[in-house]
Amino acid sequence: MILDGKLDASVRAAALALQAGQLVGLPTETVYGLAADSDNDAAVAQIFSAKGRPADHPLIVHVADAAGAQRYAKAVPVFAQQLIDAFWPGPLTLILPRQPGAADASTAGQNSVGLRCPSHPVAQAVLHACQQLDPPVWGVSAPSANKFGRVSPTTAAHVAAEFGDGLLVLDGGACDIGIESTIVDCTRGVPVLLRPGAITRDDIACACGTRPLSMQELTADTPRTSGTLLAHYAPSAKLRLMDAKQLQSALDVLGADARHIAIYHRSPLHSSSTQLRLQPMPHAPMAAAHELFGLLRDFDDWGARLIWIETPPDTADWEGVSDRLQRAAAAG
Repeated sequence: MILDGKLDASVRAAALALQAGQLVGLPTETVYGLAADSDNDAAVAQIFSAKGRPADHPLIVHVADAAGAQRYAKAVPVFAQQLIDAFWPGPLTLILPRQPGAADASTAGQNSVGLRCPSHPVAQAVLHACQQLDPPVWGVSAPSANKFGRVSPTTAAHVAAEFGDGLLVLDGGACDIGIESTIVDCTRGVPVLLRPGAITRDDIACACGTRPLSMQELTADTPRTSGTLLAHYAPSAKLRLMDAKQLQSALDVLGADARHIAIYHRSPLHSSSTQLRLQPMPHAPMAAAHELFGLLRDFDDWGARLIWIETPPDTADWEGVSDRLQRAAAAG
């Protein structure tokens, strides 16, 4: 059931559902989340079951404000606080040392916890309403509201299509950003970028004065966290990344026989086939991020058997889009 997230009654209904241990489809500025009370182990277990998510793949805890992090984080390093000050509320998740006993079911037994403060007004309204309840709900675990490994949802209709009418979904409109949050590990004394997103490594360096390391630069294991598996975010059709020359060469070889192929491209392309789906990619990375997941779902609905995507530029501002596309291609 989809409720209008702009209505106070709908927000309260969602907060009460979370307090009662139920799941809720929750809009954020990144993607829609499948939300549960972070401190209710049985409720969190429902997330793993509904998504088909491995039990050792931890969830991100969403809090209403920076003060909420103190309930879950044992320590907040200076550079992490600088990132909080710069980007919360917003599309940034920080991995921090965990308070003993906090959000046990969401952290898959790790001594760290992923924390985020979303900026979407409906998510903010629900989180603040949860705090006013008796007993309160202080944190909400909310991975993307889709079956595990599949394309993340960016509208309430996407969530309903995944889970049916039995799930309460707040409709907060289409997500502004469209890809999941940037994740930074703050447990090592320096920032480590685990998942790129709308907040780039340049943004992080500017905010805290230290350019984040990449996972490849570390010699020790990093904490397990959401959305960092090699294969993820996959449409039903097989997805392949190609440069512009490869795309045009493939179209030339197939000629009029090219069919059931959806192509997302930045460079001009031409084909003699009338059974292709040619979709221009925006030249602005945030515009491409905003439409990416919705477009992949649309390609599937159109009946694409193959999805060919022109490889994005190898620059920091495209890193979030490139990351999602590489993982989607690996899933094929």
